[in-house]
Amino acid sequence: MTPPPERKQVLLRLDPVVYEALARWASDELRSANAQIEFLLRRALAEAGRLPGGVAPIPKRGRPTTRPESPPETPPKTSPEG
Repeated sequence: MTPPPERKQVLLRLDPVVYEALARWASDELRSANAQIEFLLRRALAEAGRLPGGVAPIPKRGRPTTRPESPPETPPKTSPEG
């Protein structure tokens, strides 16, 4: 299995007020500022019809989901007569 390609690093200069607004928004959505920027760029590209088809989806936030436990087996019901 081949490792995933490295992510591209980009230097981005933002107005401090814009960055603070972005950081607050990211915090509200439980994302980092970097993840929020990527989310917004992907959404803008998709809305403009410019998001390439081979782009992997953004990983879901939070803890990985675990498979639900199967319910405990219940013993078969017995009739009251015994």
